[in-house]
Amino acid sequence: MPPPHWAKLKAALLQMGGRYGGLLYALLAVGASLQAYWLGPKPNSSYTHYNNFLIFRQAYFHLCAGQDLYRPYPAEHWDLFKYSPTFPLLMAPLAYLPDWLGLVGWNLLNALVLFWGVRYLPLAPSLQTAILLFSALELLTALQNAQSNALIAGLLLLGFGAYERGQFFWGSFPIALTGYIKLFGLGGYLVGLFYPARLRIALYGLFWGALLGILPLGVVSPAQLGALYASWGRLLAQDYAESIGLSVAGWLYSWFGEILPKSHLTLIGSLALLLPLLRWQLYATRAFRCLFLAYFLLWSVLFNHKAESPTYVIAVVGVSLWYFGRPRASLDTALLIGVFVFASLSPTDLFPKVLRESFVKPYYLKPFSCLLVWLRLGGELLWAKRAFFEEDGPRARARAAG
Repeated sequence: MPPPHWAKLKAALLQMGGRYGGLLYALLAVGASLQAYWLGPKPNSSYTHYNNFLIFRQAYFHLCAGQDLYRPYPAEHWDLFKYSPTFPLLMAPLAYLPDWLGLVGWNLLNALVLFWGVRYLPLAPSLQTAILLFSALELLTALQNAQSNALIAGLLLLGFGAYERGQFFWGSFPIALTGYIKLFGLGGYLVGLFYPARLRIALYGLFWGALLGILPLGVVSPAQLGALYASWGRLLAQDYAESIGLSVAGWLYSWFGEILPKSHLTLIGSLALLLPLLRWQLYATRAFRCLFLAYFLLWSVLFNHKAESPTYVIAVVGVSLWYFGRPRASLDTALLIGVFVFASLSPTDLFPKVLRESFVKPYYLKPFSCLLVWLRLGGELLWAKRAFFEEDGPRARARAAG
């Protein structure tokens, strides 16, 4: 039993988070945006701290001008644009705004979509609040880098929440949209297998995917659009060959050297992702569906060759969905603390720099802490008895009541 003062503190935090969670996420977005804008150029560089936002915004102007989105534009920003030809159109409402205001709008979109996605989960409000609070620090890291990862996580949660409510047509839209930002988001359609309407979900996914895919035809010709998709494909193939990211591959190479080719690790990870789907008799249990979503969120980062520290907001949302969605043992709490310390806290100024640079980064402890949760979760999905996923036990009822 936890000490009485801890129980009171926990209750107070959940109450405040439930009441002001949206405001907290909005303040994080505005604060991170203004901080990045006021910091100006990075040290020894002419590029800004909000370079990612500039990449996304300038892609809109490049698309409208009929230019190749996937070549360097060093006079405007460093690094390359790596999303689909459809994505720049999503930046149209922000493209003509001043830098500071556009950046605030972009980060608010990311933060609030994630907030709404968590609030749309089929969980008690107190559990939703716990997920929001635990994910807040990792969200801040993503916002400080003007990344799209919180948006990806929020869209996947919105799609899942819609499926749980039988809204299969509209639920397929946010999942399709993730694929036009980062391809791995399309794996979110795996949760569609859990519902009797799986054929309709597949057709709706094809409809939304095709519609989003041809959306750039409003500003470019069919020939130009075909060339853009071909250029995007070449860039993705080159990216895969050249990088391992903050992933399982990076962790393995840092600890053991190159014991397996990256392609073999990807195949093993993909098979591990699909194995729980063999337990078709559990599809009707909501806990199994929620835990598989958490499993996928973790997988999409751990086996992502381009994973960076800001990408881990997706994984940490998965970790919190795993932990707060079901009654947990002491080992699980230890794993949760490990994720908080090594994944969420370590990139911040609150964590000793000497430990981060000499211990956390070289040994890839950020992905390792999430990998332990992923393995634990995979074991539950594969081998836990049906009673583990049932929602009619006394402890489950107590948690559902908040």
